Amino acid sequence: MADTEHDNFNTFRDCLFTAVADKFSASEPKLKGKRRATSTKNNLPTSSRSSTKDEETGDSHTNPLDNPAELADFSDFIASEAFETLPQELKRLSFKALQDNVSLSEKWSLPLSLSTLECLAESISPSVCDNLTAYGLIQPPKSDVQSFLSPVFTAYIAAVTSSPPKWTETKTTTCEICERDWIPMTYHHLIPKQTHAKVLKRGWHEESKLNSVAWLCRACHSFVHKMASNEELAREWFTVDRICDREDVQKWAQWVGRVRWKKS
Repeated sequence: MADTEHDNFNTFRDCLFTAVADKFSASEPKLKGKRRATSTKNNLPTSSRSSTKDEETGDSHTNPLDNPAELADFSDFIASEAFETLPQELKRLSFKALQDNVSLSEKWSLPLSLSTLECLAESISPSVCDNLTAYGLIQPPKSDVQSFLSPVFTAYIAAVTSSPPKWTETKTTTCEICERDWIPMTYHHLIPKQTHAKVLKRGWHEESKLNSVAWLCRACHSFVHKMASNEELAREWFTVDRICDREDVQKWAQWVGRVRWKKS
């Protein structure tokens, strides 16, 4: 899965998880325990569930909100099944894509048209409908896949097509590597300016990402430039998370984080 598509799936999964959790929270008093439907493509994971009783019927049922891990697994499964069926252009949608393609912008601009929502819902795997119904998240004919997923699609598109931040307005008071907050911060271009022409020519990153920065203390800023060349920083170490995943950076952060200046 390409980087944009992979990132977009994570965003879609987060949007879907929020919708699932919100739905369960809103309907918790009337929740009915049901056996989970079996997908023809994959089986949902099973785990222990806490049991309660319905106040109206006395029936014993389970509350998915009591088991966040199972709820996350369920959301991951539904997201995977649904995302796989989406049009490729929607999977790879981005701010830049809308800026560069007028027809794409017209098609996926919010709010989505009813016909677009209907087409998306019709493409969804039947297993998604089965599992959403089994969990009580939709109740045909009262509600269906389209009514449940419409706000998910809206939240997803809004997230992946949002304009890039003004990086100068992201300044922090804490170093993003060593987390010291009592010393001056400097900004580090995550994609060094000297590499911008090559980055665009070779398609390493979108133009909107070129001026992204991390706010670092001077010591950590110097360490980052010593650990890799500008081209390596641009290709491999272009986010704070990637940098902080390095073992040498983690050791450095632990060490420098203990440094305290003497009072003058």
